[in-house]
Amino acid sequence: MFALLTLNAGIFLSSGTFNEGLDSIAWLTLLALFELETGFGHALRAGAAIAIVHWLRLAALVAVGTAAAGFLYNNEWLDAANSGLWIAVVALLELEVRRPAAVAVHRARFMAAVVTLYSGLGALVLVWLWRGEWFDAYDAALWLVAFATIEMNVLEAAQRTGVEARSG
Repeated sequence: MFALLTLNAGIFLSSGTFNEGLDSIAWLTLLALFELETGFGHALRAGAAIAIVHWLRLAALVAVGTAAAGFLYNNEWLDAANSGLWIAVVALLELEVRRPAAVAVHRARFMAAVVTLYSGLGALVLVWLWRGEWFDAYDAALWLVAFATIEMNVLEAAQRTGVEARSG
Protein backbone atom coordinates (compact mmCIF):
# COMPACT_ATOMS: atom_id res chain seq x y z
CA MET A 1 0.00 0.00 0.00
CA PHE A 2 2.72 2.46 1.00
CA ALA A 3 4.70 1.64 -2.14
CA LEU A 4 1.72 2.44 -4.39
CA LEU A 5 0.95 5.66 -2.51
CA THR A 6 4.62 6.67 -2.63
CA LEU A 7 4.62 6.05 -6.39
CA ASN A 8 1.49 8.20 -6.72
CA ALA A 9 3.16 10.96 -4.67
CA GLY A 10 6.13 10.82 -7.02
CA ILE A 11 3.82 11.16 -10.01
CA PHE A 12 2.05 14.15 -8.45
CA LEU A 13 5.41 15.73 -7.58
CA SER A 14 6.77 15.29 -11.09
CA SER A 15 3.72 16.02 -13.22
CA GLY A 16 1.13 17.65 -10.98
CA THR A 17 0.72 21.10 -9.54
CA PHE A 18 2.58 22.32 -6.46
CA ASN A 19 -0.60 21.84 -4.41
CA GLU A 20 -1.02 18.26 -5.62
CA GLY A 21 2.59 17.41 -4.74
CA LEU A 22 2.40 19.06 -1.31
CA ASP A 23 -0.95 17.42 -0.62
CA SER A 24 0.29 13.99 -1.64
CA ILE A 25 3.47 14.13 0.46
CA ALA A 26 1.64 15.55 3.48
CA TRP A 27 -1.04 12.83 3.34
CA LEU A 28 1.58 10.12 2.90
CA THR A 29 3.34 11.45 6.00
CA LEU A 30 0.05 11.52 7.94
CA LEU A 31 -0.76 7.98 6.89
CA ALA A 32 2.66 6.71 7.99
CA LEU A 33 2.38 8.48 11.34
CA PHE A 34 -1.14 7.19 12.02
CA GLU A 35 -0.06 3.70 11.05
CA LEU A 36 2.94 3.99 13.35
CA GLU A 37 0.82 5.14 16.28
CA THR A 38 -2.11 2.77 15.76
CA GLY A 39 0.01 -0.23 14.88
CA PHE A 40 2.88 0.29 17.31
CA GLY A 41 1.46 2.80 19.80
CA HIS A 42 2.23 0.55 22.75
CA ALA A 43 5.93 0.77 21.91
CA LEU A 44 5.78 4.58 21.50
CA ARG A 45 4.19 5.36 24.85
CA ALA A 46 7.53 5.61 26.62
CA GLY A 47 9.60 8.77 26.40
CA ALA A 48 9.26 11.56 23.89
CA ALA A 49 8.56 9.33 20.88
CA ILE A 50 4.79 9.83 20.94
CA ALA A 51 5.21 13.61 21.32
CA ILE A 52 7.45 13.65 18.25
CA VAL A 53 4.86 11.67 16.29
CA HIS A 54 2.15 14.16 17.33
CA TRP A 55 4.29 17.17 16.36
CA LEU A 56 5.15 15.64 12.99
CA ARG A 57 1.47 14.91 12.43
CA LEU A 58 0.61 18.53 13.24
CA ALA A 59 3.21 19.73 10.71
CA ALA A 60 1.74 17.39 8.08
CA LEU A 61 -1.75 18.72 8.85
CA VAL A 62 -0.52 22.28 8.33
CA ALA A 63 0.83 21.20 4.93
CA VAL A 64 -2.51 19.55 4.11
CA GLY A 65 -4.34 22.74 5.06
CA THR A 66 -1.97 24.79 2.91
CA ALA A 67 -2.61 22.54 -0.08
CA ALA A 68 -6.39 22.68 0.54
CA ALA A 69 -6.25 26.48 0.60
CA GLY A 70 -4.30 26.35 -2.66
CA PHE A 71 -6.99 24.17 -4.22
CA LEU A 72 -9.64 26.69 -3.17
CA TYR A 73 -7.57 29.62 -4.41
CA ASN A 74 -7.15 27.94 -7.81
CA ASN A 75 -10.86 27.00 -8.01
CA GLU A 76 -10.04 23.29 -7.98
CA TRP A 77 -13.32 22.48 -6.25
CA LEU A 78 -13.20 18.70 -6.49
CA ASP A 79 -9.72 18.60 -4.94
CA ALA A 80 -10.80 21.11 -2.29
CA ALA A 81 -13.88 19.02 -1.41
CA ASN A 82 -11.68 15.93 -1.22
CA SER A 83 -9.27 17.72 1.11
CA GLY A 84 -12.10 18.96 3.31
CA LEU A 85 -13.57 15.49 3.69
CA TRP A 86 -10.16 13.98 4.47
CA ILE A 87 -9.42 16.68 7.05
CA ALA A 88 -12.71 15.77 8.75
CA VAL A 89 -11.72 12.07 8.66
CA VAL A 90 -8.39 12.90 10.32
CA ALA A 91 -10.19 14.94 12.99
CA LEU A 92 -12.32 11.89 13.78
CA LEU A 93 -9.25 9.64 13.81
CA GLU A 94 -7.55 12.02 16.23
CA LEU A 95 -10.57 11.75 18.52
CA GLU A 96 -10.57 7.99 18.19
CA VAL A 97 -6.86 7.70 19.00
CA ARG A 98 -6.64 10.33 21.73
CA ARG A 99 -10.10 10.09 23.36
CA PRO A 100 -11.31 6.51 22.89
CA ALA A 101 -13.54 6.62 25.98
CA ALA A 102 -15.42 9.68 24.71
CA VAL A 103 -15.83 8.05 21.31
CA ALA A 104 -17.13 4.86 22.95
CA VAL A 105 -19.85 6.83 24.76
CA HIS A 106 -21.08 8.28 21.46
CA ARG A 107 -20.20 5.29 19.22
CA ALA A 108 -23.41 5.41 17.11
CA ARG A 109 -23.04 9.12 16.31
CA PHE A 110 -19.35 8.71 15.69
CA MET A 111 -19.89 5.82 13.30
CA ALA A 112 -22.62 7.76 11.47
CA ALA A 113 -20.14 10.60 10.92
CA VAL A 114 -17.46 8.15 9.73
CA VAL A 115 -19.85 6.47 7.29
CA THR A 116 -21.00 9.85 5.97
CA LEU A 117 -17.44 11.06 5.37
CA TYR A 118 -16.26 7.85 3.73
CA SER A 119 -19.41 7.81 1.57
CA GLY A 120 -18.60 11.34 0.43
CA LEU A 121 -15.06 10.28 -0.42
CA GLY A 122 -16.41 7.27 -2.32
CA ALA A 123 -18.72 9.59 -4.24
CA LEU A 124 -15.71 11.70 -5.25
CA VAL A 125 -14.04 8.59 -6.67
CA LEU A 126 -17.15 8.09 -8.82
CA VAL A 127 -17.08 11.75 -9.92
CA TRP A 128 -13.45 11.42 -11.01
CA LEU A 129 -14.36 8.25 -12.92
CA TRP A 130 -17.33 10.00 -14.55
CA ARG A 131 -15.05 12.86 -15.59
CA GLY A 132 -12.53 10.40 -17.06
CA GLU A 133 -9.83 11.35 -14.55
CA TRP A 134 -8.68 7.76 -14.05
CA PHE A 135 -5.51 8.42 -12.10
CA ASP A 136 -7.29 10.71 -9.64
CA ALA A 137 -10.02 8.10 -9.16
CA TYR A 138 -7.43 5.35 -8.64
CA ASP A 139 -5.46 7.49 -6.19
CA ALA A 140 -8.59 8.40 -4.21
CA ALA A 141 -9.69 4.75 -4.02
CA LEU A 142 -6.24 3.74 -2.84
CA TRP A 143 -6.40 6.33 -0.05
CA LEU A 144 -9.79 5.00 1.01
CA VAL A 145 -8.31 1.53 1.43
CA ALA A 146 -5.29 2.91 3.31
CA PHE A 147 -7.34 4.87 5.83
CA ALA A 148 -9.83 2.02 6.22
CA THR A 149 -6.85 -0.08 7.30
CA ILE A 150 -6.00 2.50 9.95
CA GLU A 151 -9.63 2.53 11.14
CA MET A 152 -9.40 -1.25 11.55
CA ASN A 153 -6.20 -0.85 13.62
CA VAL A 154 -7.89 1.73 15.85
CA LEU A 155 -10.93 -0.50 16.36
CA GLU A 156 -8.72 -3.49 17.18
CA ALA A 157 -6.74 -1.39 19.66
CA ALA A 158 -9.97 -0.21 21.30
CA GLN A 159 -11.19 -3.79 21.60
CA ARG A 160 -7.87 -4.91 23.12
CA THR A 161 -7.99 -2.03 25.61
CA GLY A 162 -11.58 -2.88 26.53
CA VAL A 163 -10.70 -6.54 27.05
CA GLU A 164 -7.64 -5.61 29.16
CA ALA A 165 -9.69 -3.18 31.26
CA ARG A 166 -12.34 -5.82 31.99
CA SER A 167 -9.84 -8.56 32.75
CA GLY A 168 -7.46 -6.40 34.79
